[in-house]
Amino acid sequence: MRKLVFLFILFLTIGVATKAADLVFKAEAPAAVVVGQQFQLTYILNAEGKDLRIQEMPDFDILYGPSSSVAHNIRYVNGQSSSETTVTYTYVLVAKKEGTFTISPATIHVNNSNYTSNGLSIKVLPPDQASEAQGQAASPGLSDKDLFVVMQVSKRNVYEQEGFQVTFKLYSKNLQVEGIKDVKFPEFEGFLAQEVELPTEKQWTLENYNGSNYQMVVLKQTILYPQRSGKIIIEAGRFDVSVRIRTQRKQLSFFDEFFDAYQSVNKSIYTSPVTIDVAPLPSGKPASYSNAVGNFTMTSSISSSNVKTNEAVTIKVNISGNGNLKVLKSPGVTFPNDFDVYDPKIENNIRNGSKTIDYMAIPRYAGDFEIPEIQFSYFDTKTGLYKTLLSGPYTLHVEKGKESENDNPVVSNFSNRENVRFIGQDIHYLKVKGINFISKEELFFGSFMYYMCYWVPALLFIVFFFIYRKQVRENANIALVRTKKANKMAVRRLKNAGKLMHENKEEAFFEEILRALWGYLSDKLNIPQSSLTKDNVEVELTKYGVDESLIREFMDILNIGEFARYAPAQAPAMDKLYKLTIEAIGDMENTIKNKDI
Repeated sequence: MRKLVFLFILFLTIGVATKAADLVFKAEAPAAVVVGQQFQLTYILNAEGKDLRIQEMPDFDILYGPSSSVAHNIRYVNGQSSSETTVTYTYVLVAKKEGTFTISPATIHVNNSNYTSNGLSIKVLPPDQASEAQGQAASPGLSDKDLFVVMQVSKRNVYEQEGFQVTFKLYSKNLQVEGIKDVKFPEFEGFLAQEVELPTEKQWTLENYNGSNYQMVVLKQTILYPQRSGKIIIEAGRFDVSVRIRTQRKQLSFFDEFFDAYQSVNKSIYTSPVTIDVAPLPSGKPASYSNAVGNFTMTSSISSSNVKTNEAVTIKVNISGNGNLKVLKSPGVTFPNDFDVYDPKIENNIRNGSKTIDYMAIPRYAGDFEIPEIQFSYFDTKTGLYKTLLSGPYTLHVEKGKESENDNPVVSNFSNRENVRFIGQDIHYLKVKGINFISKEELFFGSFMYYMCYWVPALLFIVFFFIYRKQVRENANIALVRTKKANKMAVRRLKNAGKLMHENKEEAFFEEILRALWGYLSDKLNIPQSSLTKDNVEVELTKYGVDESLIREFMDILNIGEFARYAPAQAPAMDKLYKLTIEAIGDMENTIKNKDI
């Protein structure tokens, strides 16, 4: 009996907890209202409650409420029925003054428990100064004040690579917008464009613009990063909007005055061009400058400070802030020479404003190693100065792990032991038939050919030693090995880019092209990629005697690749860029292949 009572209480408790978990009590109101105009504040509860209590609202007058309504819904799913009760409490309010105000959460009592709703923030707009113009949109003709699109920019004076936001807003005055077609946004030439994700369903809100209140919807938001200095013009956009308006008609009968006539009208709307004044970045860029402009923070961590040989160690670097995260180059992490280093794994989280880079390396020998501090430099737009962030250094203790094939040198054993076998007889019979004698002059032992078999290999060894001595010396020079293998590594990456081009993977293709170019320059000039910049590449190639036209061609391809990586819609055809890259690397290789860097 006790067990039955316990189970009954247990199931009852679970049922109450489940209902409590599913209970929803929320507040709803317009995001924006006008001073002196009525609006509704609604509380929705998916259960039956009592004792609704709201907080004081000194910035609003309560004209009416609460009025409650109850709705019951019954659903059948797979033969199972379920019911849901929704209770709505409605207040009618009016705002007293202009500003942004908060409505505190309300409370309600349900099943011996109190529940709290969400709070609300409401923007109160001033009265419409052009109120006499309201209601005049009944004629078929639409004026520019009834329906228009505005291109708003957050900044008009910026630095190179400094991001600013462009927003396209559609304003409507007492008009029912049926749809927008043949939309043509500006091309944003001279900028890298990064789209801001907006809700799939457009939300209309009330907004005051130039003294008048309009219904407004955001059509598009984009973050732009200027790629050059000077005055850059954002061209006009075009939008074909269809609206449904009321028309006047002759009254043919008494009932006609109770019914309105409507018609659809199409209107082409153009935004005004906007000029952006872009200032160049000042001189004095640090060596660790990574094309970053804005305001950033950097943190790093190491997966383990104690590992064994042939075990991977990872350093994770996180860069966050407000700026051109996708464009900036990753900071360099310098591992010891005895480590096998792999390409970093990069993850961009633009929504959260962060970039994470994982650097992985594998130690091959035991010992204590130090990984130098990581440097990341950027241009701070607030102070107008370059700033350098530091993280690390890290000390790594490597113990000897399990032996692998690469741990010990390979030693060839040319001795071949044979088992000695007794044949069971001490003396064999002498052969007396079929014996052929050879004269002393015909013996191989002691002959000229006998000695040549010794001298020829010795001479060949000496010759090959002198011939390959230079190659051995060059192989010992890691920088020279990288220089000679630069073309091979570039060709390998270009082959991979060709596969991505045939698969029509645009962003991955442009990334591989940039990787091939920067990797080729890093190997050829013997400069780590983390320290490579367009400025020092031009200086080094000029020192090496490369033609200015070839250097400019390389720089143009780098600029096109970086631009196309984030704005593929404005990029040249992939096959064209692929061909230009192959030709540029080939020309560069032919120019400097016989020189020492």
